[in-house]
Amino acid sequence: MAGEVYLTRAGYQKLMDDLERLKTKERTNISKAIGEARLLGDISENAEYDAAKDAQAHNEARIAELEAKLAHVRIIESENIPSDKVYIGAMVTLKDLDTDDEFTYTMVSGEEANYEENKISIYSPIGKGLMGHAVGEKLEINVPSGVLHYKILKIARPK
Repeated sequence: MAGEVYLTRAGYQKLMDDLERLKTKERTNISKAIGEARLLGDISENAEYDAAKDAQAHNEARIAELEAKLAHVRIIESENIPSDKVYIGAMVTLKDLDTDDEFTYTMVSGEEANYEENKISIYSPIGKGLMGHAVGEKLEINVPSGVLHYKILKIARPK
């Protein structure tokens, strides 16, 4: 994995918690499943054994992926990022100029993006379109479904 991985403190803690869960609880559960499957007899034609070994391989791959990301983490400190423009970590309130709807997105890295929590990646089409812009600016952002017309109403930094 090349380059730094930018995360908020909460995003970093979530990855650390996931890693700990995979290394302890999941490894233990998979080990038990492998042991139980071995008791069923011939492992050459044992679907339970194959499934448990697949789960083990997937779990170990996820552990390696998380460890690689965490080795390159750079925690975003809001106080070190200008608050007058949209950058990673910003909470951006937008007005859709076509519908008059208002909504707020938090700009995050791809690892933390979560649409249900209104956290969008700075690498997504909307994220790229917002980066570096200031309050009051009107933007046209190209997305796969067409062009969005937004006005930036507010930029804030989470405390």
